[in-house]
Amino acid sequence: QVQLEESGGGLVQAGESLRLSCAASGSIFSINAMGWYRQAPGKQRELVATITSGRSTNYADSVKGRFTISRDYAKNTVYLQMNSLKPEDTAVYYCNANIATRTLSVYDYWGQGTQVTVSS
Repeated sequence: QVQLEESGGGLVQAGESLRLSCAASGSIFSINAMGWYRQAPGKQRELVATITSGRSTNYADSVKGRFTISRDYAKNTVYLQMNSLKPEDTAVYYCNANIATRTLSVYDYWGQGTQVTVSS
């Protein structure tokens, strides 16, 4: 059993910053990629940023230069630093992790989601 616990969402004004955290716990052998996705009302879930076990990162064009993904490998935690937030960043943000369990099965796991609301 693996759990992803997210924290850090909230309500901010445009131009402000937020930092999201997601900690993985449970029957973990190793973690491959971790990332953040978001889903706004009436829209499909979209990739925000990912980071691999080799520290390679990938960002959606809409957040490049404003968001930074990082990872604490010892704590099995991924972070998303969001600066210069815009109203269009408003969404539920979901953590994702590709994890090999102690039985060496590999699955994609999702967090429960955290709301980010940016007012204009």
